[in-house]
Amino acid sequence: MVAPTDQLRYDGRVVVVTGAGAGLGREYALLFAARGAKVVVNDLGGNFNGQGKSNAADKVVEEIRAAGGVAVADYNSVVDGEKIIQTALENFGRIDVLVNNAGILRDRSLARISDEDWNLIHDVHLKGSFLTTRAAWPVMKKQNYGRIIMTSSNSGVYGNFGQANYSAAKLGLVGLANTVAIEGAKNNIHCNVIVPTAASRMTAGILPDILFNELKPKLIAPVVAYLCHESCDDNGSIIESAAGWATKVHFVRGRGCVLRTSIDDDVSPEYVRKVWDQVTDMSEAKHLNAIGEASLSLVGVLEKLRDGQNNENSVTETFRYNYKDVLLYALGVGATVTDTTDLKFLYENNPEFSVLPTFFILPGLLAVMGSSLTANAIKHTSFDLTNILHGEQYIELLEPPTTEGVLTTTSKVLDVVDKKSGALVITQSESFDENGTLVARNQSSTFVVGAGNFNGKTKAGPDVKPLVPTPKRAPDASVEVKTSKDQAAIYRLSGDLNPMHIDPSFSAIAGYKIPILHGLCTMGVSVKAVMKQYGGDDPALFRAAKVRFTKPVLPGQTLRIDMWKEANNRVCFRTVVVETNAEVLSGAYVDFKQIVVKPNMTAGSALQSDAVFAGIKDRVAENEAKAKAINAVFLYKITAGGKVAKEWVLDLKNAKVYEGAVQGGKADTTMTIADGDMVELALGKLQPQTAFMKGKLKITGNIMLAQKLAPLLKTEAKL
Repeated sequence: MVAPTDQLRYDGRVVVVTGAGAGLGREYALLFAARGAKVVVNDLGGNFNGQGKSNAADKVVEEIRAAGGVAVADYNSVVDGEKIIQTALENFGRIDVLVNNAGILRDRSLARISDEDWNLIHDVHLKGSFLTTRAAWPVMKKQNYGRIIMTSSNSGVYGNFGQANYSAAKLGLVGLANTVAIEGAKNNIHCNVIVPTAASRMTAGILPDILFNELKPKLIAPVVAYLCHESCDDNGSIIESAAGWATKVHFVRGRGCVLRTSIDDDVSPEYVRKVWDQVTDMSEAKHLNAIGEASLSLVGVLEKLRDGQNNENSVTETFRYNYKDVLLYALGVGATVTDTTDLKFLYENNPEFSVLPTFFILPGLLAVMGSSLTANAIKHTSFDLTNILHGEQYIELLEPPTTEGVLTTTSKVLDVVDKKSGALVITQSESFDENGTLVARNQSSTFVVGAGNFNGKTKAGPDVKPLVPTPKRAPDASVEVKTSKDQAAIYRLSGDLNPMHIDPSFSAIAGYKIPILHGLCTMGVSVKAVMKQYGGDDPALFRAAKVRFTKPVLPGQTLRIDMWKEANNRVCFRTVVVETNAEVLSGAYVDFKQIVVKPNMTAGSALQSDAVFAGIKDRVAENEAKAKAINAVFLYKITAGGKVAKEWVLDLKNAKVYEGAVQGGKADTTMTIADGDMVELALGKLQPQTAFMKGKLKITGNIMLAQKLAPLLKTEAKL
């Protein structure tokens, strides 16, 4: 329960409630009065058909006064709205809240509705609400405050048999409220709509007893009361409420479909029929807050038509992704829990949870695959999936990658090149986030076997990103990655469902004994390896990458990625299948914002200092409390032949000693020392101060913490 001091109060406010003699109106009046408002209880006193008269308003006023509240009765019809507002002004001098609640029913099927039935319903519901609101408007505007409620119905929102007159009036009230909300906003006049379902004189005999008995009007009154409080910021909202439940209702519209290819074209009924599924597709529906948004989107459509963008060589698609898509893609390109540094790509709660940069190839890829861009670009011959090869791929990130979002991707044919043996169709895709910011740019080159010799251009234009020649010197670094037999089966789940990568009978048609690995999977594995070696394993440092797919890879084969560190933060690379020595990616490179070189590790090879760390590990296990008292993380980089050969971590915050990189944070102190010098240090033959002064021991970070390690470094003769 809410404490009395936290109650919403209406002290000093004047509230007019129409149709307040019973049902919802009565509950509204009682609640407002109980919270300090002065209430005008309006009710003509007729039955739910609008016939007869009674003293219903007087009874509600008596209830309010008996409870210590202030109220007066008004017996005017809502079509005399000015008189109702005058009652408020004469008795209380102002009006702050108007609840348009009065209503009647004249239910008939469409053919049986008389003019009187139609007019009376509209007079009471729609016209009456308008007239009463219009009368209150200048007062509210002058005092720069007002709260107005229009009462709609599910019959208006959804329709209902036998209530054409009532439904039309009730939905008309939504339109009226929308405009009142817009016009009143600058004067702090808010107008909202309540869509109630409650037991009343009007619904008795219509609703089943079990439902009627639970639809207590008093359960809706607090919703209306809040909408009318000065602390409520809602304006123009439609709120549905019943049985102690409430929700917001609003209109949405689909993405839609343009029905012509240029500003000069006409629309044909046949084309409308052809794209009707797109016209009625609500999978990407969204709510527009104002008519200006609708107009602006239409202007965008017209601009595209004028620019010729809405043609057979352009397509726009929406790409939605979340952490599950990011995790699945990482698995598809070989991320593994056996490498602890991959956890940030595989675990959504990892403090460094990240998305691999090549994931953002997918929006453009899926947009192009699901379109007719390639087919429309090649009209001189026909082809099928077995004729299509992915030739080259370029990916550029212009904003830091996020692990979830909605991207709108526009793809177009950038160039078509005649390669004689086939046609090379180059598409460009640009992906924008919900703020309209360009996030990623892709270029895909699709080679259509047998579609060449059409007397086309033989070289791509200047807008196509070029490949780079492989350096002629020995690689600066090489990494081997073994693919899984299931690699293609996993990767395809990210969207590229070409049966060539899963169906043996289909791949056999294309000349492969078994389904081959996706070229983009090979690219993803390779770029991931380059990023780990030269990009600090940090997707935020990635700028762009380009590859050419030269030969296929079979799932289960081992890839060797040879890398060359070049100028301007570029790393050239090639990817080779170890088992066949076949080069599968060539002319490739990754551009980084900054190069961060990974040490040339030889993990697994035995070093003399391994025994030192084994001893330290034992001593930490024997006396965890003493180790934790140091409360720091130390990283040892052990060199051999002048290069870092192994890393050891002394995590004395958690009493752990392990080989490899620091997990779940960073080191407080980092020490670099040669393998033999580490042994000498542990045996006491080399003093730490001497090693530091002679440059044999290099320390970065908190140097003072290193002095606390002396007891742990002393070792036994087993060395």
